[in-house]
Amino acid sequence: MTNTPPADPAFHEGDEVVLAHGTYPGTLGVFLRRKDDVNWADIRERNGVVRSHPVIWLAHCGSATPVCAN
Repeated sequence: MTNTPPADPAFHEGDEVVLAHGTYPGTLGVFLRRKDDVNWADIRERNGVVRSHPVIWLAHCGSATPVCAN
């Protein structure tokens, strides 16, 4: 098994994130941790459910992100 570098090292525990791509775009949540495969991460969605998503699908949630302003 090879250890590939993270897709985006800029996410930290507690960061507010949004799924910018993938199956559920626009889903808001909080970044929890990277998985053993560092290209995947757990986020706690606003409904309290913890799910794993590819890091490449995530974006930081900020005032410049329209879906995050809601």
